[in-house]
This record gives sequence, C-alpha cells and structure tokens, in this order.
Amino acid sequence: MAAPIVVHPPSPSGGRRVTADGRILGLAHGTRDLAEFLRRAGMDIGTVRLDDPELIEWRGGGPDVWH
Repeated sequence: MAAPIVVHPPSPSGGRRVTADGRILGLAHGTRDLAEFLRRAGMDIGTVRLDDPELIEWRGGGPDVWH
C-alpha cells in the first residue's frame, strides 16, 4: 500500500509538490509548509513524523532536500 502523502521531487523553480491521495495540497518550500498542508488536510501535526514511510512517501530526496 502506498503512503497517502507524497512529497514529489524538487521542481527546477524551487519547492516540492505535495499530494494526498492524489489530490494536490500545494507547493512546499520546506517542512513548515508541509506541516501547514498536513494541518489543513486534517492531520494532527503534533503526532506526524516526517520520516514515517507509511504516511509520507518522499520522492527525489528526503525532508532535507528542497532545491
């Protein structure tokens, strides 16, 4: 089963597209943006782990890669 949140590879212009179950949440430029998108999607960001592969699939680099 695929993770419900996908952080796509960095775009040439900067930032990473974030999707949830195929729906675009926005373009994140860092983990603060990602946390805000997850909050807006109804997730309890106080308990979300960015390294949880069952929740977040990182493509093109992990949480430290934004450019």
